[in-house]
Amino acid sequence: MNKSITHIFFDLDRTLWDFESNSHDELMAIWKRNGLHQKGISLPEEFIKVYKQINEECWEAYRKDEMTKDVLRSERFRRTLAYYGIDDSTLSEEIGIQYVSNSPQRTKLVDHSYELLDYLSNKYELHMITNGFEEVQHIKLANADLDKYFGEVITSEMAGVKKPAQKIFDLAIEKSGAAPASSVYVGDDLVVDVLGAINAGWHAIYYNPHRVTHNHSTLADVQCLSEIKAVL
Repeated sequence: MNKSITHIFFDLDRTLWDFESNSHDELMAIWKRNGLHQKGISLPEEFIKVYKQINEECWEAYRKDEMTKDVLRSERFRRTLAYYGIDDSTLSEEIGIQYVSNSPQRTKLVDHSYELLDYLSNKYELHMITNGFEEVQHIKLANADLDKYFGEVITSEMAGVKKPAQKIFDLAIEKSGAAPASSVYVGDDLVVDVLGAINAGWHAIYYNPHRVTHNHSTLADVQCLSEIKAVL
């Protein structure tokens, strides 16, 4: 146990909750459920690839406050359908609702998530900071049986700002009773998670399965969550 550390904070999507797998499974279900092959979208994997690119663009606009949550939910599907020449606002709205309702019910986790959380929960106070939507993230936590591990769950909607803004890290300190110098943030995004935490005066562990190179001072870079046990 690292005696200088008392509180560990986690990101959720792509760090513990396997966003890529769960999203892929739901998008496949959407393609089948809505008969998109009959509307000219014959290749589901291509549909998912197009959607993912558009979704990233919409999320970037959301992070910059250039798009609201409600607009994002359907706009990403409207643009995806438009790519295939489908102009159907009703269908894009329906698919947007299906995705937000169903994907949080999926429970695939990043390998070794439970193992790591079981280990850390006996040594530290665990909390979460996430940019995901308030209601969606709590559903994910409950369905994947993750909520039992975390004290405070700080969402960007609760904080009124999104990571990497320091305000969301400061709110987490306030609500958890931690001190920045005694806190570690674990996340998969170099800018949003790692630099956000470091700039707030925290330690950071970079979950870096793709071996992204950088020159920032982290407590550790790990490719597998199980490696964190040797650090903490």
